[in-house]
Amino acid sequence: MAARDTNPRADAHARPPSRWLAAEALQQRLEEEISRAERHRTPLSCLLVAVENLAELAGEHGALREEALEYLAAALERELRRFDAVGRPREPELLILLPGADDARAEIVARRVLERLRAIKVEVGGTRSALRLAVGLAAWREGITATALVDAARAAAYGAEDDLAGESPAD
Repeated sequence: MAARDTNPRADAHARPPSRWLAAEALQQRLEEEISRAERHRTPLSCLLVAVENLAELAGEHGALREEALEYLAAALERELRRFDAVGRPREPELLILLPGADDARAEIVARRVLERLRAIKVEVGGTRSALRLAVGLAAWREGITATALVDAARAAAYGAEDDLAGESPAD
């Protein structure tokens, strides 16, 4: 795998090295954020990012699959706030929790995430190319469970692969 960070940030040392949450910890954190949103009547959104060519990457580079996901999570962390969280509900997915972000603000983050991840190039079969991504956004509403929220983000990702890339932002 060849990757180059074309967007280094001076404040990269401000956050600890990437440590995505495993599925169980992610579920627990999401349930905590939903409880907080219910109590304080604050917005909560999540983004599901699926790397569609991760299997190709793994086939080409074998053991680098975990390192690739770790690298992507670290790249995403630089685009997120300190209290946002990145976790892995299942492979090849990353889930980003955005406490305090309504759907409009989450869409801004989704566009930034897409831009950031598209800057990462991988080499498969001797050819450098961008990651193939699917991104879905879901905003929490009262009465929606953690599982339903993740399912909604997953449905948005796989139902509208890369849709955000070709749209212009709403005025």
